[in-house]
Amino acid sequence: MGVANNITAFLNFIAFLCSIPIIASGIWLASKPDNECIHLFRWPVVLLGFLILLVSLAGFVGAYWYKETLLAFYLCCMAILIGLLLILLVFAFVVTRADGGYDVPGRGYREYRLQGFSSWLRNHIVDSKNWDKIRPCLAETDVCSKLTQNYITADQFFTAHISPLQVIPATNSLISSVIFIFIQVHVFPNA
Repeated sequence: MGVANNITAFLNFIAFLCSIPIIASGIWLASKPDNECIHLFRWPVVLLGFLILLVSLAGFVGAYWYKETLLAFYLCCMAILIGLLLILLVFAFVVTRADGGYDVPGRGYREYRLQGFSSWLRNHIVDSKNWDKIRPCLAETDVCSKLTQNYITADQFFTAHISPLQVIPATNSLISSVIFIFIQVHVFPNA
């Protein structure tokens, strides 16, 4: 067996071993009670694990025992997977290119407006069907409770460099004003 086949067999054996935890994590996600946040990741993770398992097994067997049919199948599958990955990366880059953030004088964080994001992302979030799925996920996070632990005063909060999930929406809308007042009164009552 040639050096190239040895390397291919070794790399595919490693990929085969890596597919096992991927499948296990997908099965673990599927065994969890219904949760909207991980609902979309359950079976695609299991499917991805099995695809990696099958392709790496075909590559290993084809390279180790020099089965040209399996090597051809392996190469076609890898070309398809690489092409799909590139399409996904380009799509993710185009959709998330504009972040909608702008600097605010006197604040350590940036404000975010929906108009600054890509039209696909904007339409996807504004759709009430999708927003009804996103809202419980945000509510389940512990972002708000961590804010009260990390920042004692309102001044500390407003000068902190925090993530976009922690940023209060633009303060010129009624909803964000209510959130702003709620934080001022309940989270930082001594400020």
